Amino acid sequence: MKPLTPADIRESFVNATRGEAERVPMPGLHDVIWADREYLGWRDQQAHQRAYLVHWADDRPVGILLRSSEFSLQPGISAMCSLCRITRRSDEISLFSAPRSGQAGRDGNTIGTYLCNDLACSHLIRMLPPAHPMQPSPEEILATRTAGLISRVQAFTASVMKSA
Repeated sequence: MKPLTPADIRESFVNATRGEAERVPMPGLHDVIWADREYLGWRDQQAHQRAYLVHWADDRPVGILLRSSEFSLQPGISAMCSLCRITRRSDEISLFSAPRSGQAGRDGNTIGTYLCNDLACSHLIRMLPPAHPMQPSPEEILATRTAGLISRVQAFTASVMKSA
């Protein structure tokens, strides 16, 4: 992922008003290892149900505002993130919704999906199994996971940008 500045991030939101984008709290960008990211995702520390996701599409950053459900999944079951496709405990996955962009979002139309609570998919896909002769190499596994994650992030943001 190419590095982002706070200005890039604030200008990238496709489903937020200018005022909402100005109030988005910035994550610690000085700590980000950009080469190990397919997108930048973070939670609002002051309003924990709010979250943000920014990625590059066609040489421009695209950001979306997210809101996590106040209800959690049933304890003791597993759930899968729709972006990284990694199965985790139910308390590590939440339903997130995003207002659609434009008039559709202002009219209350949203799109939802199950995501990792911490939005750490880029880190999770890099946890690779040890090399074994009966499976692809760790490098191939990472390449497949990376391509899939990028594709699913772009598809989700494209859905948010549709006018419903």
